[in-house]
Amino acid sequence: MPTPRKALVSLEDTPYYHCVSRCVRKAFLCGIDNHTGQSYEHRRDWVESRLLQLAEVFAIDICAFVVMSNHLHLVLRVDAELVKSWSDIEVVSQWQKLFKGDSLNHDFVKAEALESYQQTIINKRLKEYRSRLMDISWFMRALNEPIARKANAEDKCKGRFWEGRFKSQALLDDAAVLACMAYVDLNPIRAKIATSPATSDFTSIQMRIKAAVKGEQPKSLLPFAGDEHQDTPKGLMFNAKDYLQLVDDTGRIQRHDKRGAISQSSLQLLQRLNIPAENWLKMTAEFTTIFKGPVGNTQELSAYCEHLERKRRQGAANCHRWLDCT
Repeated sequence: MPTPRKALVSLEDTPYYHCVSRCVRKAFLCGIDNHTGQSYEHRRDWVESRLLQLAEVFAIDICAFVVMSNHLHLVLRVDAELVKSWSDIEVVSQWQKLFKGDSLNHDFVKAEALESYQQTIINKRLKEYRSRLMDISWFMRALNEPIARKANAEDKCKGRFWEGRFKSQALLDDAAVLACMAYVDLNPIRAKIATSPATSDFTSIQMRIKAAVKGEQPKSLLPFAGDEHQDTPKGLMFNAKDYLQLVDDTGRIQRHDKRGAISQSSLQLLQRLNIPAENWLKMTAEFTTIFKGPVGNTQELSAYCEHLERKRRQGAANCHRWLDCT
């Protein structure tokens, strides 16, 4: 029996989650069907455009993403403090960017006087909207449903396009977040549909590289704030240049037709996270094979399981083997 989503998410322990959605019935999300020759490449743009739109609506940041031929990977960060800071009108306005509101919602946004019973209805909706705007399940629903409708209309069929449930796993520490992001960013290279991160279309790493050339960071992605978070109110606790170098080094090693090695700067980053290079290469090549549940050092994993009242620590042996390296 599938584990309820609420038993997988613990914002008390981590705001970071790795999510995967897969197609069913041998459907092609993107790519080219070798049997029919039909190209579905244009659907990559559907997914990326919708994904970046949702990042502007939900209090959920995108750390990494990749759109593959029949599935997609996301690394998301839930920003609970952001949604709490929104005014009531901002909450309704954000919600209505995606979902059509009724006349009551429109009157509330315009600050028109409401009857007491109307205010009661609005108060109930506000509670729901605040919760949904920081809910990964609602985020994935808002991403997948429109894509499924468009794909089914294009394929002239009905029924499920995606698996019934998307998969998600908690990323409990910085090492887990970094390894998962690199695993996601390097998917096209492992699948041999790209030769480098820079040529990996419809990925977060390509967006970050293009922005870095201009000395910038993508506005649609969670930025790198540096080791000390000096001037950025929120962000990934790494330096953007170091991460891009580390992913490039790792990608060269994972390609069998190109010689590669972990550079000194990348080794220093891994040393700060207490990850041996051989562990890093294994995790970024086989992340979803090694880790079936929450990912982090055993101390963080124990706290996570305790808060969710889990009797056993799923995947504790692999977390200890690959991440407890102090």
